Amino acid sequence: MAKREVDLVVISDIHLGTYGCHAKELLSYLKSIRPKKIVLNGDIIDIWQFSKSYWPESHMKVLRRLMKFVSEGVPVYYLTGNHDEMLRKFADLKVGSFRLLNKLVLNLDGNKAWIFHGDVFDITMQNSKWLAKLGAVGYDSLILLNSFVNWCLTSMGREKMSFSKRIKARFKDAVKFINDFEITASELAIDQGYNYVICGHIHQPEMREITTDEGKVLYLNSGDWVESLTALEYHKGQWNIYTYQPEHFTENVLESEDLLDSQDLEALLDVKLLFSQFKANTV
Repeated sequence: MAKREVDLVVISDIHLGTYGCHAKELLSYLKSIRPKKIVLNGDIIDIWQFSKSYWPESHMKVLRRLMKFVSEGVPVYYLTGNHDEMLRKFADLKVGSFRLLNKLVLNLDGNKAWIFHGDVFDITMQNSKWLAKLGAVGYDSLILLNSFVNWCLTSMGREKMSFSKRIKARFKDAVKFINDFEITASELAIDQGYNYVICGHIHQPEMREITTDEGKVLYLNSGDWVESLTALEYHKGQWNIYTYQPEHFTENVLESEDLLDSQDLEALLDVKLLFSQFKANTV
């Protein structure tokens, strides 16, 4: 399978270390592209719910694949989110082409892109972090239940369904929160003179132009790899929301790629180096 050339890829809300994470699907996607830059826009490793008892090989393979990009010299920017907020004290860490930051501004063909996770707009996060963490556990449990129900539906030849999307659609407060989030981010970006504002956090992939009395900006959200399975791609001056489709990938290709991964010692060493850097900074 020929790899697609992409100038920039933005991925957020992978939630590695949780049952809801679709690591295998993400790995397939990462193997299918040849990006010039990668932005990991928060909640990549779910430190809130991290458990030593649950860390599948597929989750480690995602990290190895990302570090393989680093070993190849591809700039990889890891922007912190709320579920991996403990990494914020290591902001500005640099290992090879890997950078750990809280926010990022990129120049894309003369246009300025302002990129950050977006949890700063979440009132629950700012005032009741314990409630947000409790909600995260409940969300992960809902995803587990949803996975079982979808397995049953698929076995009966019926279409899959998303519990959380249905809940969001039925509650006006959820819809209002998403809309307010998008407007707030866009207004701040317009005030600062940015052309693009790129967020994650709300697990809602989106790309739309927002206009105010002060100007206009293109608002983008990369979605997540729990339900939406989406990423933002920028190539030759155009933005696109990529949505994972299993029929685009073949098992034979993926198996051969996995074999190559297991032999990629340089990428594995980069993972160890990165973790040793974190450990050194905690002492």
